[in-house]
Amino acid sequence: MANYKVCVVGGAGGIGQPLSLLMAMDPNVSELCVYDLTLAMVPAEGVAADLSHLNHKAVVKGYAFDKDDRAIDKAEECLTGCSLVLIPAGVPRKPGQDRKDLLNINAGIAKNIVEACAKFCPDAVVALIVNPVNSVVPAMCELWKKKGLNPKKIVGITTLDCVRAEKFVHEVTGQPVGGISIPVIGGHAGTTILPLFSQDAAGATIPADKVPDLDKKVQDAGTVVVAAKNGKGSATLSMAFAGARLGRAVLSGLAGTPVTECAYVESTITDLPYFASKVTFGKDGVETVHDLGPLSDYEKGRLEALKPVLKEEIAAGLEYAAANEFAA
Repeated sequence: MANYKVCVVGGAGGIGQPLSLLMAMDPNVSELCVYDLTLAMVPAEGVAADLSHLNHKAVVKGYAFDKDDRAIDKAEECLTGCSLVLIPAGVPRKPGQDRKDLLNINAGIAKNIVEACAKFCPDAVVALIVNPVNSVVPAMCELWKKKGLNPKKIVGITTLDCVRAEKFVHEVTGQPVGGISIPVIGGHAGTTILPLFSQDAAGATIPADKVPDLDKKVQDAGTVVVAAKNGKGSATLSMAFAGARLGRAVLSGLAGTPVTECAYVESTITDLPYFASKVTFGKDGVETVHDLGPLSDYEKGRLEALKPVLKEEIAAGLEYAAANEFAA
């Protein structure tokens, strides 16, 4: 097993705590940094102290910063030497808030971290769970490229869509969940989420007239969780599980055993510059972005319908990148 340093930014939050737990248990992790703000309800140092008692090899440290601190000025010790930085940071969308407002707030939060990664750990894979992912990932990747850095290091985590699709297919078909693998392509919001049920043996047995409802169930799964939590939270535990699955794949690839998962990355497999599809992670991060493979007629129709929506969301990210620069 390898020995990698990993940082979870927002590590004391709803996603961050369980994600930190799962990463501390990864045998490839020798050092875990829990990074959060001093205003977090639970101090980052407290989460780190708690995790440091797991009987795993990872040394866990907590780092807390004031909300107006610039990571590029303060986070050198935390980020230096990291091979993977997981970022489940940002604020949730408030009722009535439009996506552009949310993008400006959360892209600002992401930029503060990613520009510090560009300075202190430019070889790390930076994996983003910052909404709206469809816009934030292109924004951060374009800013990263402006610094002359490798775009194969910037990854949008869409794994939760795959996790949900696989569980729902298991529930419908009764097939063992461990043998189900559903690629989910497109983006990571609403209709841009397209599960390819036809590409899995169990998924392919689902009658054609049942597929649209199952497709919609995957798209709407996040809203179901928000409603079930009565507005007091969103998908945190399942998101942490999915983020850790992606994190494990990245670390395995870095250690020399390539792993394929779906992720939202810079892409040339469609006419859109960013797209979620199957990606193999290797020693440099994103090693191969896989073609879409054969699609059913339903999936082909859905793909064409989602493209204009995703194109607009990507454009918002590119616009942000054009108007901003990473700090030196």
